[in-house]
Amino acid sequence: MTVKGWKGFDNDLKCRGMQYEVGKTFEEPEAKACSKGLHFCENPLDVFGYYDPANSRFAEVEADGELDRDGDDSKVAATRLHIKAEIGLPGLIKAGVDYIKSRVDWDNAKESNTGDRSAATNTGDQSAATNTGDQSAATNTGDQSAATNTGYRSAATNTGDQSAATNTGYRSAATNTGYRSAATNTGDQSAATNTGDQSAATNTGYQSAATNTGYRSAAAVSGKDSVAIATGYDSKAKGSLGCAIVVLERGEWDGDTYPLLAIKAAMVDGEIIKADTFYKLQNGEFVEAE
Repeated sequence: MTVKGWKGFDNDLKCRGMQYEVGKTFEEPEAKACSKGLHFCENPLDVFGYYDPANSRFAEVEADGELDRDGDDSKVAATRLHIKAEIGLPGLIKAGVDYIKSRVDWDNAKESNTGDRSAATNTGDQSAATNTGDQSAATNTGDQSAATNTGYRSAATNTGDQSAATNTGYRSAATNTGYRSAATNTGDQSAATNTGDQSAATNTGYQSAATNTGYRSAAAVSGKDSVAIATGYDSKAKGSLGCAIVVLERGEWDGDTYPLLAIKAAMVDGEIIKADTFYKLQNGEFVEAE
């Protein structure tokens, strides 16, 4: 039986020192969760527990052969694993939202709204709050949860760790405060904000803002005339041609905070600042980041 799943890698498409390649199938003689075999997760959001969204690559996979599951989360070890397609962070977030929504009892749940100016709220772990109406709010406080909005001027908010807040509506806001979480916006003039460590804020809409204040996080924008802002320790920002990036440089922990050393802003001109390339500050100057 083939099992569908999701897998994280480092920036070289390696996992635990093993080199992977999209479109290829890999095999190991034995499967034992956490120790032997080829590992993946059945819940896309569980991947964030092993690979942070700010510094990783993600793929959809298919497994068969011998399988061994971990009792702590949805991690599975397999003897045979096919790397079907690289999907990126937005793809993994969408898969995570779909995964959670598929497990919600929508007939009895009150956390779904389709009307205008409505509110959907969840406080439980691994839950989904969904809104499709205009001027609505979807809120989640539980870990590994998903808050989704598709309406105009809506807000999707998550405070739990390893969660996803997603907005596709114009002038919307996706906010995450949890560790290793992801906030994504595709609507124009929208905002994606993350305060948790090792998180990712992503915007593809025009004139939007992606902001990260967490430790070792990433802010990325691809929409026209948008801004990516990274203010956390050892964080990075990138944008498409014509966008702007703002990056802070912070010193080592002094027992109270990471002291601010420098701040710098620049237009992504394709020459001094390359398009779609992460930058951080080092000695007050922009340098390319992994």
